[in-house]
Amino acid sequence: MSRWLEAGTDNYVLVTDGSKLNTGLIVGTERAMVIDTGCGPRQGQEILHAVREKTTLPLVVVNTHAHYDHFFGNAVFAEAGVEEFWAHENCAEEISDNGDAQRSEVTDLEPEMAAGAGENVELVVPNAIVRDQPVLVDLGGQTVTLFYLGRGHTDGDLLVGTTTTLFAGDLVEQGSHPSFEDSYPEEWADALRHLSALRHRYEFLVPGHGEPCSDRFVKTMADTMTTAVRQARQSIRDTPADATKAIPVLPYGPEQSRWFIKRLQETRPQQRTE
Repeated sequence: MSRWLEAGTDNYVLVTDGSKLNTGLIVGTERAMVIDTGCGPRQGQEILHAVREKTTLPLVVVNTHAHYDHFFGNAVFAEAGVEEFWAHENCAEEISDNGDAQRSEVTDLEPEMAAGAGENVELVVPNAIVRDQPVLVDLGGQTVTLFYLGRGHTDGDLLVGTTTTLFAGDLVEQGSHPSFEDSYPEEWADALRHLSALRHRYEFLVPGHGEPCSDRFVKTMADTMTTAVRQARQSIRDTPADATKAIPVLPYGPEQSRWFIKRLQETRPQQRTE
């Protein structure tokens, strides 16, 4: 199903099948923290089983953002006794208000979750909230910093940092094009530049999907996105009646480029008034 990678002392990454989700595990002396729980009860159970092979300590959970493959497994962990589920406030609100709308995304992978029928298919909304200020979580022997760099992949991307490792969620994706459906492209590029500047603090950077990567990868991702914003803006100015003409010049696949342009158009007015 998956394989463990070590990313610093008592910091681990579970690379799962399917969407290649990276689930993080940080082990303290009193508690352990699980970062992202998978796309439903089947994957959630597999993740929990793998975690229990590493540690029997009480667990806390972090959801890095409100996409189904990162929080649909929460109920499995709640049933196992987890009471503390961390997320950014925007993530928690999105799960509460619109989480059910994502069930159709897992029809093939997790049919029970898609139907909302069966064990551990209810949505568990995070109850430990991070806002704009960093929050320190003591696991005993390891203090974890939960922090927010602003809107990017979504409006609620939470980062998780230890003394050696930064778990970046889907702010960083390796091995595939970024997903723009709920994104804020211009702000995402800014968040990536900020993230790249922080890399001297961490030995390891773990993306939400793909292999651990370097600050150079993050900077390249930021530069590529900034260039894409500029190219799309110019193309939209040149052909305002048909923004899709920007697609061939963008450095992403056709589907990602369509979403990129759509979100660029939808989020620009917000950015001007804030």
